[in-house]
Amino acid sequence: MRRGTPKPESTDAVGREALQDRSAQAIERTFREESGRIIASLIRACGGDFDLAEEAMQDAFLVALEHWRRQGVPANPGAWITTAARRKAIDRLRRDRTLAAKRQLLETDSALTALAGETGEQAMNQVKDDRLRLIFTCCHPALALEAQVALTLRTLGGLTTAEIARAFLLPEPAMAQRLVRVKRKIREAGIPYRIPAEHTLPERLQAVLAVLYLIFNEGYAATAGDSLVRQDLCSEAIRLARVLCELMPDEPEALGLLALMLLHDSRREARTGAGGELIVLEEQDRSKWDQVEIREGTALLERALRMRRADAYQLQAAIAALHCTAARADETDWGQIAALYEDLSELQPTPVVYLNHAVAVAMAGGPEDGLYLLDDARLSEQLAGYHLYHAARADLLRRAGLHQEARVAYLHAVEGTENMAEREYLERRLREMTC
Repeated sequence: MRRGTPKPESTDAVGREALQDRSAQAIERTFREESGRIIASLIRACGGDFDLAEEAMQDAFLVALEHWRRQGVPANPGAWITTAARRKAIDRLRRDRTLAAKRQLLETDSALTALAGETGEQAMNQVKDDRLRLIFTCCHPALALEAQVALTLRTLGGLTTAEIARAFLLPEPAMAQRLVRVKRKIREAGIPYRIPAEHTLPERLQAVLAVLYLIFNEGYAATAGDSLVRQDLCSEAIRLARVLCELMPDEPEALGLLALMLLHDSRREARTGAGGELIVLEEQDRSKWDQVEIREGTALLERALRMRRADAYQLQAAIAALHCTAARADETDWGQIAALYEDLSELQPTPVVYLNHAVAVAMAGGPEDGLYLLDDARLSEQLAGYHLYHAARADLLRRAGLHQEARVAYLHAVEGTENMAEREYLERRLREMTC
């Protein structure tokens, strides 16, 4: 070989680099897909100690990062992490003699042993129970709603504190303190790490569903920031809703919520333009809608409806399905949508539901019909500070040809929104009213 000619990279070096790439990908995938299951079992085994369980799991992933790079990815990465985390937890407890009782609990815990390698129906049932325990603990009614959301994303979702802080536009130290406070509240209040008694399950399930829906909504229509959609939150909410449906397959409300999320998410790619600008439903390119999600969402909705226990999530999913199955905007069955919103208002008599009903009535009959409902004194007073009320009213006034009144309503809507994509859309409409 001539002097100055670089030596070809050795086969061993290439192999090591490929092994490192595979191990890094496997660790990321395992964390995202299995950390919720692993942490649920560890928390139970640690007697409800969230901090000890999280520290043990984090230590296990750090060990895996080094070990998998040298030895390769194991056949069952989740079981490997569970075994390593169990050992790390035992080591930590041995260093603290005041927790001898918990050490004994960890050393004799059969569920962790099962997760580390055993198979069978009993082990799978234990995993299911652990995840249910964690879901209902995170969404315990004694915790503030924002704390429920943060803890759910941190434990079940596997998001880092920094990711959660970014999602809700908070400084990372503030979010870290929120998580510390909620875990302290669980410990000091003695909130049990268990599945609620059967007679309290419906009430507690509502809290779980509400938290997942809140996470999805914040991702689907961000209340602040530059982007209309935060896909990371939408994806996490859908994933957690799938987990809940797997754990509670006979709960039509859970099925209805997952159907609703999928049907809304199916339109994601068409909701914004190349520059991130908002595109309203009637102007969207429907060829961009995700037909796989639409089919799955409608199938879940039909499955839930067959259980004959209609609820608000199923009604909202039915409304979303009517939008998603219309080939063109002018083929939308607005009459049926208005009827569904009327049914929904009986279950959820809230101002926002009345607002949506009024818009559907306007689309089915005419803008004047909707404006009559929107201008109800009580509704207008309740929604005076809600920018989407003013945006909806402005749109109906525009359709009715009342451009001066529409301009005033658009101004109110612009003043009320903190999302830049929405603001730019409303400002464009406002400019159209002044031309």
